[in-house]
Amino acid sequence: MNNIDPIQRKSTLPDLQPTGGSQIDDDEFDLVELFRTLWRGKWWIAACMAVAVALAGYWAFFVAVPLYSTTAHVTLENRQSQVVDFESVVSGLSGDQTSINTEVEVLKSRELAKKLVLELDLVNDPEFNPDLREDSSFAPLALLRKLIHPSDSAESKSPEQVTEEVTTNVLEAFSISNIRNTYVFEIEATTEDPAKSKLFADTLAELYILNQLDVKFEATQRATKWLSDRVATLQVELEEAEARVKEFNSQTELISPEVLEALNRQAKDTRERLKSTSERAAESAARIEAMEAAEAVSDRQSLAQASGNPALIQALARVEAGTMEEAAFDKLAKQIIQAEASTFARAQNQVQGLNQSLINIEAQIDRQSKDLVTLQQLTREAEAARSIYEYFLGRLKETSVQQGIQQADSRVLSKAVLPTIPSAPKKTRIVALAGILGLMLGAGLVLLREFLNNSFRTPQQLEQSTGITVMGQIPRMPVKQRKDAIRYLHEKPTSAAAEAIRNLRTSVMLSNVDQPPQVIMLTSSIPGEGKTTLTLALAQSFAGLGKRVLLIEGDLRRLVFSEYFSKEDYKHGLISVLAGDTNLSDASLRIPEIGADVLLGEKFDANVADLFSSERFSKMINEARDAYDVVLIDTAPVLVVPDARTIAQHADALLFAVHWDSTSQAQVAEGLRMLESVNFRPSGLVLSQIDTKGMKRYGYDGQYGAYAQYGRKYYSN
Repeated sequence: MNNIDPIQRKSTLPDLQPTGGSQIDDDEFDLVELFRTLWRGKWWIAACMAVAVALAGYWAFFVAVPLYSTTAHVTLENRQSQVVDFESVVSGLSGDQTSINTEVEVLKSRELAKKLVLELDLVNDPEFNPDLREDSSFAPLALLRKLIHPSDSAESKSPEQVTEEVTTNVLEAFSISNIRNTYVFEIEATTEDPAKSKLFADTLAELYILNQLDVKFEATQRATKWLSDRVATLQVELEEAEARVKEFNSQTELISPEVLEALNRQAKDTRERLKSTSERAAESAARIEAMEAAEAVSDRQSLAQASGNPALIQALARVEAGTMEEAAFDKLAKQIIQAEASTFARAQNQVQGLNQSLINIEAQIDRQSKDLVTLQQLTREAEAARSIYEYFLGRLKETSVQQGIQQADSRVLSKAVLPTIPSAPKKTRIVALAGILGLMLGAGLVLLREFLNNSFRTPQQLEQSTGITVMGQIPRMPVKQRKDAIRYLHEKPTSAAAEAIRNLRTSVMLSNVDQPPQVIMLTSSIPGEGKTTLTLALAQSFAGLGKRVLLIEGDLRRLVFSEYFSKEDYKHGLISVLAGDTNLSDASLRIPEIGADVLLGEKFDANVADLFSSERFSKMINEARDAYDVVLIDTAPVLVVPDARTIAQHADALLFAVHWDSTSQAQVAEGLRMLESVNFRPSGLVLSQIDTKGMKRYGYDGQYGAYAQYGRKYYSN
């Protein structure tokens, strides 16, 4: 076996770059690719647009019911006529943005819409009560709804449910808005009847104003009732407070703040007298104590000084002068001490009397102060009760008067005008939007298809994904049957396909210059990759060089060689040679169209993989090496059966065919992985069945291989 090492060098194809100007950056390249992708799918996009426009046009012009819209205007009144100068129970609207937004929501409220339903008897209007609509013979959606919700019939609904459903539908017929920087509200009504639209808008405006009056009237009524109850309660409280004042006055002395002030002055005078008397008593007690102490030690001088009595001081001088006897002095001193004791006793009695008087006065002041505070508190309570009573009584009278003079905070600025032109559907806009949506949908489908596509369109993609050189790019031949492919190559030797086959042949021969491959095997991942046609074309090309070529049909499960040429002279084949029934030279069939010998396959009931792994097959390959210059083996796809992996052990080179824009990357990767599992790496890849027009659509016709725009002058197809 003469295996060669797998080819490791890079592709000899030039890596062409755009010319003229600077290199295109990634963002520009992405935009160009996006445009090319959309341009390739232009017919899909056009079809989506056409369908969308047709459906939208049919719906807008033949199916949709025309709707009529009209608008009534209501304005807030920020100037109210003041009939009487009373404070209102419900204040007017402030006119700020919050109040305006609140009024918009009131106009949108369900309660106001329900009043409109009852006012105009819309429960019996088929436009808003679906149960009253006649079933159309072309109503598949209605039939579908009945199948999904069979219980939703008019008989099973209560009147309240019907009213609520009609109210919901009526709300959808209105559009409420505030004109910017104004107090004006727009009430837009849309129905199937122009007169009904006008009636809706005007009626809702009137109901809105009446609703404001009702709210104020009800608020005034509630206030009047509450004030009446409150006034009655306050009257009872006032009477009770006044009764408490009278009862307290009858149970206490008649007092006043003036009397209490006089008592306070009397208490102050008594406290001052008590203080001075207490001081005199203390001084007298001190003199008595000092005199008695001096008398006890017979200190006449200290006694005289302590007494402070002039008579006793003169007597002391006379005693010292010798004009008065000491006994007389002592007698006088005792008299003075006794007199001072009498003075002290009187002062003590006065202190006790004044103290008792002060206690009595203070007790009287405390008692009368408490009574005065209590009286004042009761009086204040009575006055407060009277003030509250009089205020609520006045508000009750004002509120009673206001019940008949309530004013709404809004008025109708302008009534709705009877519409003459339908407001919907806007046919031109619908068709235009449908066209845009169709364009977007078509573009999305094209981009999605492009995103989901994981096939190979260029040799660079294939080489980058697999790391294996792409030796050839074979265009799809303009033939309808397999057998016409050989005839086409024979009759069109200068065609692009023939030149591509010759380029592939050259790449294979130069893959190992020192020892060109002799046994070449061709396979693919899955059926339909064009490997059989490629094998026959290579055989024809090698034969054109004058080489002896043997073509072996190794795909014994399909036996498709018979579709390329007649089998009339065929008697033996591959199985016969391996069985020993005939030799290789006798079993080989000469095919003049390709100038090579062909060893056709035969039906084989046993395991084909075991047949190719036998010693007899190995000997046959060696015999073919001796008899032929080139041996080409067409094998089964590697992902279908293991035959190719078995035959690969006998090949010098392996060409792996990949269908252009068809075979997925996962299939190619798995096929190569299975070959590498038997330690055999393909010598090269072949991008087969290339659609040259498709290459142009994808923008690759000016960059790759024999299909460049500038190469068309060299070929004759």
